[in-house]
Amino acid sequence: MSTVSPFLNFVVLCCRAAACIIALMVVLSMRTSADDWPQWGGPKRDCVWHEAGIVDKFPTDGLLPRVWSVEVAEGYSGPAVADGRVFLTDRIADGELERLLCFNAETGKPLWKHEYYVRYSIGYAHGPRATPVIDQNRVYFIGAQGDMFCMNVKDGSIIWQKSFEKDFGTEMPTWGMAAAPLVDGERLITLVGGKENGLVVCFDKLTGKELWRSLNDLSIGYCPPVIYEFAERRQLIIWHPSAVSSLDPETGTVLWEVPWAIKAGLCVPMPRKLDDRLFLTSFYEGPHMLKVSADHADILWKGNGVNEEQTDKLHSIMPTPVVTKDNIFGICSYGQLRCLKTETGERVWETREATGEGRWWNAFIVPQGDRYFLHNEQGDLIIANLSESGYEEISRARLVEPTRPVQRRMTIWSHPAFAMKSVFARNDKELVRVNLAK
Repeated sequence: MSTVSPFLNFVVLCCRAAACIIALMVVLSMRTSADDWPQWGGPKRDCVWHEAGIVDKFPTDGLLPRVWSVEVAEGYSGPAVADGRVFLTDRIADGELERLLCFNAETGKPLWKHEYYVRYSIGYAHGPRATPVIDQNRVYFIGAQGDMFCMNVKDGSIIWQKSFEKDFGTEMPTWGMAAAPLVDGERLITLVGGKENGLVVCFDKLTGKELWRSLNDLSIGYCPPVIYEFAERRQLIIWHPSAVSSLDPETGTVLWEVPWAIKAGLCVPMPRKLDDRLFLTSFYEGPHMLKVSADHADILWKGNGVNEEQTDKLHSIMPTPVVTKDNIFGICSYGQLRCLKTETGERVWETREATGEGRWWNAFIVPQGDRYFLHNEQGDLIIANLSESGYEEISRARLVEPTRPVQRRMTIWSHPAFAMKSVFARNDKELVRVNLAK
């Protein structure tokens, strides 16, 4: 009877261990190959879907098949996805409760929730607006009435919290607090609208201690703060109803300002950078293209529209436009998807094929590779090519049903998240995950 040598046993054990290591490496590579969407605008806060390996066309023109769907309540905020968790804020209208919900991103299983009483004094009082921000083991979120929390992502325990109304004397903007906060190193920067030079406040992200405050404008607006580098200088761009302001993100010192009075405080879409230029668009006033240096900005061109219905360039109400070397793509005030020349603002073409026609009709535009995903307010998800030659629709399917009545139509005004080779989207009834991997 033969026996296996100790050396052969050793070889077998080594092979098994190597196989386990290889399998683990494959699993880890699969995990790391999928991006998160941990905040407003995604991982780079640029509203670009950076993952590859995404479907060329949808499998249906009907309702897209879900990985999972979970019940939620009303709200305008988008989901945030990171480290296998999905965070979403909503509101239970009957009990006047705002909530932060945490779900397992793979299964949709609820993990925990935090809820608190709040009475709304704002228009369109149907839930929180600002997307949560996930930073390592913490999640930050701001409710519609300015209740801000820093919480532990694992169990929802409160690390620190603020009330803008009580702590800073904030007077709520007409449609509530909408700008998602910004994490910058050890800092958390957010719009507060407080008295005594407190439009923007910077906190220590770990403790909530105030580090600096800047700008004296009690009209807050709705545009999220963003940091860009111009002339080798990091600049915190704050677009508020009185001006476009650039601050030193470490101190709050004003670097430059371009005065710009915005009707009804409707500065909403995030400013977009291209080289030494900064593009902004407002619903009533239209666009500005600025040329920016380390300590100065000049207006290169701006819109000449007479009013919101007679527009020559781009008057966006909510969606952030896409700015490329040659062209700007964005949604105008009455649902027109438009292409402008970046250099001059001259309109190249427009279409309503992706959106429909009416006041405030819109769609969120997200580049992915060399094409674009558009999520319109009717709940459709569209894959399209956008170029100076025009709009070319590749595929369209229903992502979620529109549930919010606005001007005799049903809408969705919540930006989806694109992560884990999936799209995460909500309406006033459900949060869904749809797998879009090839």
